[in-house]
Amino acid sequence: MQYRLIICHDDAFAPTETLVREIGAWVRDMEGHGVLMHGNPLRPPGEATTVRVREGKVMRTDGPFAQSREKMAAYGLIECASLEQAIDVASRHPMARAATIEVRPVWADLARQATPS
Repeated sequence: MQYRLIICHDDAFAPTETLVREIGAWVRDMEGHGVLMHGNPLRPPGEATTVRVREGKVMRTDGPFAQSREKMAAYGLIECASLEQAIDVASRHPMARAATIEVRPVWADLARQATPS
């Protein structure tokens, strides 16, 4: 089953060189084990654009969709046999010590329904 790792931190967070190296090692390890399918850091929230369509009209807002203390900073897509394994993988990510990681199952059945055959 696939799980999305949503990595968030607050404004006080500043990555250290050591943390960046540890993240690189975690990425190589998880890719080597076939667990990490894809992932990337995100540009700062101030560079986001939020898009909504209401009554056929496109509404565009500069900035993230929600104002919160913690901001999404990176994401990953992992393949694991169970939620427990996904949580274990997330807990070994270096950002788990410096920030917050949400582990969310991918809704594969809905994705298959939305894809034309």
